[in-house]
Amino acid sequence: MKVGFIGLGIMGMPMAINVSKKYSLIGYDIVLKEAPFPLASSTIEIIKQSDVVITMLPKNEHVKSVYEEAINYVKEGQIFIDMSTISPHVSSSLSLLLESKGAHLCDCPVVKSQLAAINGTLGIYVGGKKEIFERIKDILSCMGSNIIYMGDNGSGLVMKLLHNALVGQIQNGVNEVMSVASNLGIDLNDFVKAISYGGGQNFYMDGKAQNIINNEYKTAFSVANMHKDAHLMNDLLKENNLSYPGFINTMEVYDKAMDMGLEKEDFSATFKVVNKR
Repeated sequence: MKVGFIGLGIMGMPMAINVSKKYSLIGYDIVLKEAPFPLASSTIEIIKQSDVVITMLPKNEHVKSVYEEAINYVKEGQIFIDMSTISPHVSSSLSLLLESKGAHLCDCPVVKSQLAAINGTLGIYVGGKKEIFERIKDILSCMGSNIIYMGDNGSGLVMKLLHNALVGQIQNGVNEVMSVASNLGIDLNDFVKAISYGGGQNFYMDGKAQNIINNEYKTAFSVANMHKDAHLMNDLLKENNLSYPGFINTMEVYDKAMDMGLEKEDFSATFKVVNKR
């Protein structure tokens, strides 16, 4: 089986490297890269040469562009795995487009950061036909150690947006309480230790508190990416006539972070937004 991988960015490159350790793989990125596997000159070359095509791209428009161009070269029975975080509605529409050519698409967005991508320990949420999931499970296991099938096309992406929306709300709570603690004269290292003893302990604070205390925001997952996901979640709520204030607050914090020019910093840099209020 030959695998093609389109999108060799901060997450895509280590993911592709891990797949290449077990499968014959050819990769492509719009930016010229060096890689320990063969590189194609175009997305079309990837489509023509691959039995399974993996895409890991930034936004709706990038994914649509690749798939709408690929449709003229798709082979019957070919499988596409889109690991981008995009609109569930867009992904479901693309799955129908591929099905019209006898091909298949699974949406398989990932959680965790670049280190997990390097280590092959990503969390992966899968939407698509169950029988297609069974056929790609081994490829996914090259990239992730926690893989969960969520249901029909689009379900993996819905779960990813829910996950990131919850992370954003936990993050906002951590940001606000750390800011209050600082303003009330509590040493932040003592604060973090004290929180760890009780019910307020959480994964986000465990991983990001020292970055915030030291004002160091080396990017593992950018403000720009989380901003995109917050707006995708807001769109999903609107499509389903739902409204919850916590989701809106998350989006507004990220809007402000973008206005402050923090888009390339780690998403924990939103502390600057809350602490500036």
